[in-house]
Amino acid sequence: MTSFKIPAHDGIDEFTEKRSRFIGYVKYTPTEEEALAFIAEQNEKHKAAGHNVYAYSIRNNNIMRYSDNGEPQGTAGLPVLDVFRKAEIFDFCCVVTRYFGGILLGTGGLVRAYSHAAKIALDAAGIAVMRLWTDGKMCIPYNLFEIVQKAIVELGAKIQDTDYGAEVTISFLIPTEEFEPLAAKIFDITSGRVLTRRGEDRFMAVAE
Repeated sequence: MTSFKIPAHDGIDEFTEKRSRFIGYVKYTPTEEEALAFIAEQNEKHKAAGHNVYAYSIRNNNIMRYSDNGEPQGTAGLPVLDVFRKAEIFDFCCVVTRYFGGILLGTGGLVRAYSHAAKIALDAAGIAVMRLWTDGKMCIPYNLFEIVQKAIVELGAKIQDTDYGAEVTISFLIPTEEFEPLAAKIFDITSGRVLTRRGEDRFMAVAE
């Protein structure tokens, strides 16, 4: 997998349903330890709440957990998790806090309420794409610099550094799947005078 979706930022939103207050929180958590710490933080913050329902999914090791936290089985944690599964989000933790308002919502009402709380919290967080990028570098004669720079940008590379010496040295990042096409294009348009050196691959988040 060269790309996957994650929460772009921390997200929070809330609404009231039949006097019950639902507060949804979303956080990017690339490890289970971070997810558990976030859950503990919200439990401490909302000690007086009737329920602090949670769901989280960690891409590494394919970890997926949820809890109804005292709500009827299947009415809270799983609906929260389903919001993120349908959106294909990974490395997240969502906690939905409920302050009970005295009116029972019923099984269907709870499912809808917890799903909605998760959805509006995710909307508040936004979605970013974690993609696999590759570092690249090339040394370019000055008379070829303009056409090479244009080709790099057109193929979605992000120039990180430009050094003007005897030749122009460009360091850049490019989506991994585009590295070989870029190297081939540069070789072609410069008649083999510019070679593209490949560096490390790394995941980076880009706003969707």
